[in-house]
Amino acid sequence: MNRLRGLIQAHRTLAAVAGLVVLSLVVVGAAVFQPWRLFTSSSLDEALPAAPVSASASPEVEAAVVETPAPSGPVVVSSGTFESQEHETTGAAQLLKLPDGSHLLRIENLASSDGPDVKVWLSSLEAGGDWFKYRSGRYVDLGAIKATHGNHNYVIPAGTDVAGLTSVVLWCDRFSVAFGSAPLA
Repeated sequence: MNRLRGLIQAHRTLAAVAGLVVLSLVVVGAAVFQPWRLFTSSSLDEALPAAPVSASASPEVEAAVVETPAPSGPVVVSSGTFESQEHETTGAAQLLKLPDGSHLLRIENLASSDGPDVKVWLSSLEAGGDWFKYRSGRYVDLGAIKATHGNHNYVIPAGTDVAGLTSVVLWCDRFSVAFGSAPLA
């Protein structure tokens, strides 16, 4: 101990520079890895979008026109259950078609980990398995995950071809890892 103290006193400038380098590495490492996110979580419980209310026609018009009514609420196009990949992840995903023809991704009963830059992706690749594969397939980035727990809605951009998008992936963009994925069957 006395020898280390003597070495530091003899080389004060070098010790100060080394101390600053170590401190800088700790700060940069904390900024990149954000280790506190291992201990944080958030919850959100969004309701499904409400179906539009249609005006009722007169009985004479209703009797004269026989049509199959359009669905008044969302229709499930495909769905699946999340499986864990790099982080423990549970819940279910549903690809919904809304009465106006638009699509929505609904995630229900989600429970996952927090992380830096976690996104929700629709992917053309099969759910599960090696998570490094997802960048090589077709995917649609629906934005940052809204919360680590709960029920969330993600609007699918107008004009998106949902054909061939076979899975939902919780993707950490910073480290290129899948937290979990769900097949859409």
